[in-house]
Amino acid sequence: MAARERTRAERPVGLPRWLYVPAVVGAAFVLLPLVAIVAKVDWSHFGDLITSEGSRAAFWLSLKTSAASTSLCIAFGVPMAVVLARRQFRGAAVLRSLVLLPLVLPPVVGGLALLYTFGRRGLLGSELDALGVQVAFSTVAVVLAQTFVALPFLVVSMEGALRTAGQRYEVVAASLGAGPTTVFRRITLPLVLPGLLSGAVLAFARSLGEFGATITFAGSLQGRTRTLPLEIYLQRETDPDAAVALALVLVVVAVLVIGLARQSRGVL
Repeated sequence: MAARERTRAERPVGLPRWLYVPAVVGAAFVLLPLVAIVAKVDWSHFGDLITSEGSRAAFWLSLKTSAASTSLCIAFGVPMAVVLARRQFRGAAVLRSLVLLPLVLPPVVGGLALLYTFGRRGLLGSELDALGVQVAFSTVAVVLAQTFVALPFLVVSMEGALRTAGQRYEVVAASLGAGPTTVFRRITLPLVLPGLLSGAVLAFARSLGEFGATITFAGSLQGRTRTLPLEIYLQRETDPDAAVALALVLVVVAVLVIGLARQSRGVL
């Protein structure tokens, strides 16, 4: 009798049949453009198209800058998420809104904001010039632009993981005499490690696909600031076959990154 009641309780709730129609349409809306890219690729010259000097330089630059920006997202995003999730203070809602602003802000606007902050005539331009530091239109600018747009992804993921984990283990550790740093290092971080890894992977994926803020703040200099999305945009005008081939490469990398994010969350 108890087993029968347990079986009834665990039986999944059915879904309205009409839900499947918009679900299928939505899935087709996402998948058909990807299928169109695959169908448009010139497979006979695919290897040559993605291994040209410009393509290889853009690909490796994208990987290096995305890795650097993801590191910055972790360094700044983890403390921000912990403060937002664990402390209540006046202005917390405003701060959270500002941190998440790049999620809805057009990337070009973000690039302009960075340019007017770190450019030669920007808010910090004179101070940086006095130090002999040139940020705008450099590889550093690419990293900063990617960090600006990717940081909210890590903060959202980490804050959600922190709120889900709660504070009971942290309270117990503190009551046993552990200091705040020890609690953070030994209790908090291991508890939210899946959220941290997932957020880091999403931040990497967002950095890899960044275009608007990068071209506005860093320009498009081959080998220095021309990332893979910028290379695709430029090739679209001169060599459409190369643009399609590189777009497929970017799609494959993005799919692998998202799959890695889901796997890390499931395993951990």
